[in-house]
Amino acid sequence: MSHDNPLVSVVIPAYNAEQFIERTLVSVLNQTYGHLEIIVVDDGSCDRTADIVQTLARQDERIILLQQENAGVAAARNTGIHHAQGTFIAPLDADDIWYPENIAQQLDCLQQGNSSLGLCYAWTVDIDHDDQLLRNFRAAQITGSVARTLLCHNFLGNASASLIRRECFDTVGDYDCSFNQKQIQGCEDWDLYLRIAEQYEFCVAPQFLVGYRRTPESMSSKNTLKMAQSHSYMLEKARSRGGEAPNFFYRLSSSSFYMYLARQSSLNNRPHDTLQWLLTALKRDLLTVPWRYGFYLLMLKSLIALSPDRISNLLKTIRSLLTSPDQLLKQMQSSVTQPSASRIQFKLLVGNTFHTLMSHYPQRSRKPKTVNSASIGLPASIK
Repeated sequence: MSHDNPLVSVVIPAYNAEQFIERTLVSVLNQTYGHLEIIVVDDGSCDRTADIVQTLARQDERIILLQQENAGVAAARNTGIHHAQGTFIAPLDADDIWYPENIAQQLDCLQQGNSSLGLCYAWTVDIDHDDQLLRNFRAAQITGSVARTLLCHNFLGNASASLIRRECFDTVGDYDCSFNQKQIQGCEDWDLYLRIAEQYEFCVAPQFLVGYRRTPESMSSKNTLKMAQSHSYMLEKARSRGGEAPNFFYRLSSSSFYMYLARQSSLNNRPHDTLQWLLTALKRDLLTVPWRYGFYLLMLKSLIALSPDRISNLLKTIRSLLTSPDQLLKQMQSSVTQPSASRIQFKLLVGNTFHTLMSHYPQRSRKPKTVNSASIGLPASIK
């Protein structure tokens, strides 16, 4: 296998993906870097997913179809990785798309570095059902040792934005199937990224190369509670590995994720759920949440859509929070003092500043502990 032209294994888990799988595969076939094998793992679909893949496989021998009984997205990804022959693994969800330079740009970034680089990520734009651009995007220039920053915030954004050196899986293990066994799928990719970041450095291809499908049927849109449980479990796993991150990092990760779930609820016109997640974020982190302008924008938008009785109950809850200064004092004592070009630059500035602060946060060693499956719940207000 050529060092300059290594084989890249694209791994696509697919479950009842007939609506988008052809567009996803065509986006891979149209990559400017062509030395690929494209492994689609049909995870027990009961629609036309397998037929569509087989039709395309007859037209391009790089496409390989594997089929298994339904076992969840992590197990499907692992099946594909175990069959992969490539030096690099490129995960891709069955409804997302890549723009033509994605693999070429990410591979170039990884090959310019040394073996300490384990993963390259690209920037992402949200797309709708018809592949049209939506307003949201994910862009960062966070590189090097990123474990602390990644614990607080998944700046990669999704499971389709990375190219991973094959040896990383030998070092840190596969995607964790226990998320599916606990019926809390959603953060398996973030969990893997964290484990890789604890052992390897990251780099970035700073271009919008990934189209992330945003639909009302997506997991983050339709089941925010399970997403929150998945995130809590991911954090418990991180704690169990020991490490050096202070408790403040875990609180910040939770509150940021709850804010994300609030945004998803708002996008799907669920004002009550939006407010519940905003209050859960505030209870979790009274130090940083009040400084986020998005908190107030989402609050105002949701209040306008609510009935007077629900507004009254909400104000009582907020009043009880603001009259409990002990919690705020305790958190302060444990802490330290084509999208538009302007939006992109602002996001990059915020991300780089945050990464610098997290990298210089005082270290605290902790003994590893066993994950307690009973401790992955959420604050009582959201259960």
